[in-house]
Amino acid sequence: MANCFALLGWSLPVIESMQRANKPFVVVSFPDFEPYAKENNIPFVPYQLDEWSDTSNSLDLAERLSAYNADVAVPLFEETVEWAGALNSIYRNDPRVLNRAFLFRNKAMMKRKALLGGLRVGLFEEVHNMDQVHAFLDRLNEAELQLPGEEDAWFHLKPFAAAGTVGHYFIKSRDQIEEKVKPDAFPCLAESHLTGREFSCEAFIHKGEIVFLNITEYVKLGYSNFIPAGPSLENKRDLIHKEIEKLVKIFGIEYGMIHPEWFLTEDNVLNFGEVACRIPGGHILELASKAWNFDALLAFVLSHDPTISTEELKRHFPADDYRPDNYYGNVMVFPQKGHITKLNIPDELLEEPYFLDHNLVPPIGDQKISDREGFGNHFGTVNFAGEDPERMTQLLKHYEDVPFYV
Repeated sequence: MANCFALLGWSLPVIESMQRANKPFVVVSFPDFEPYAKENNIPFVPYQLDEWSDTSNSLDLAERLSAYNADVAVPLFEETVEWAGALNSIYRNDPRVLNRAFLFRNKAMMKRKALLGGLRVGLFEEVHNMDQVHAFLDRLNEAELQLPGEEDAWFHLKPFAAAGTVGHYFIKSRDQIEEKVKPDAFPCLAESHLTGREFSCEAFIHKGEIVFLNITEYVKLGYSNFIPAGPSLENKRDLIHKEIEKLVKIFGIEYGMIHPEWFLTEDNVLNFGEVACRIPGGHILELASKAWNFDALLAFVLSHDPTISTEELKRHFPADDYRPDNYYGNVMVFPQKGHITKLNIPDELLEEPYFLDHNLVPPIGDQKISDREGFGNHFGTVNFAGEDPERMTQLLKHYEDVPFYV
């Protein structure tokens, strides 16, 4: 077992999981969290994780963490992936650990590695200005055998290192390049639009092997999902498992949890979207904990430990033959108006047998809603549980459009 886990980023649910399990840890996050940490006796190292400098670097941080005897670093959020990679390179005396971390943080590098390893990916290029975007669309239309006068092929522009959909442009025609794309978008990744049913996996890896695999069904990306996936996706588990084994081998992943997103086509081909190695959004690990009856956040942390035995680690996961009795899903609520004045919980929700709870709170007076980048921060979640995946899907679709804030 690790001497001490360095948790990079602030997450109360992760802290509480570590406390319940009585596992040694220290939190590394911005100085703003230090007063709370001291007040609640949380081991804490304040650090400026948003900069690299002579006074803010992995060697300096490793020295500060030596007082806690830390020997495993765990990235909780996208922006701490490089930090964890750098620290674990030091702890394991293996510089390739940091190189692998860069694969998760640079989408262009990620796509190249996936392509070289034999995963199915779309057409992609790094672009640095508007002219290169237009040239990419020319080549994409040509590859798609588009005829003059036909609609342009769809494609995406994505920042190299941003999480989720921040800075993401979905372009459906040439005119939209000038209409949508801002000058500060460059440089970025241009990639063709992948078709198929999008979903994610949460694969816990130890010693290069998959210890546990969850499949998350997306109802609407960024808004709603449920666990476990419905029968049509679960029936593809063997296919998905094999593709993730391939991904693990290609990327040289040894420890931790990966969160790849895939597109399943009608002819049962998996297209690789992208992969992360931190806690996923959408409260996915919370749903997984409920559905599979284990502490997914604790398992996430422990999977990063090279010294724990596989047998000990597996005791923190569901048995191989365990299958959930219910599906657990949620809807992330975003206000639909420019300003809101009150919270509206419809009676039909409270009377719904699948409804579990919600954490929505009334606004304080007349609250203006600022424009959000990507999906932005949701105002809370509405949670459901039930036996029928089709009913779950219907409910999540319905409540995506309910105006909880008016």
